[in-house]
Amino acid sequence: MKLEFFTNERMEVKLILIRFFGCVRRSLPEVIKINYTQSMNTTVSNFHWKCKHTWKRSAHNTKWCLIGCAAGDMGTILFFQLTGIPWPTLAIMTLAIINGLLTSIALETIILIRQEFPLKQALKTALGMSFISMISMEVAMNITDVLLTGGAMLTWWAVPIMLFVGFITPWPYNYWRLKKFNIACH
Repeated sequence: MKLEFFTNERMEVKLILIRFFGCVRRSLPEVIKINYTQSMNTTVSNFHWKCKHTWKRSAHNTKWCLIGCAAGDMGTILFFQLTGIPWPTLAIMTLAIINGLLTSIALETIILIRQEFPLKQALKTALGMSFISMISMEVAMNITDVLLTGGAMLTWWAVPIMLFVGFITPWPYNYWRLKKFNIACH
């Protein structure tokens, strides 16, 4: 078990996180239930993939990342699909990935600003915490699109599969990052 104390920059709010068998909890009543006979060290050997709380939290984080990535990615593909601009599939997918990353970063920055982060810190956090997750999500969604439709096209039956693959691909990474480092963007 490990106690961690965090404060915001203005030192107004204190948050106590308790790691009990590696699961992050945010409820103060658990502070009272601490068994002081247990070791106060959390080691890498305590890491596991069985914490329902962390899976739920990482799913929530992944969902917000997917919303941001899908908006830019699918918006770009739809633009080229509707306008008929004759770009190669690889160029459209590359631009879609870039736009997906930008919209995801913008969405995450807005979410953090609404949680009272200063703009600079919110942008830095959004860029640093989940960039690997966003890249893996974007690449997985675009590969799925090409494999299913043969190009850069959105169809009613391919979009749900793309979103599912885009969600599942980074979810274990987001769980691991949240579990090991208690780092999340949302």
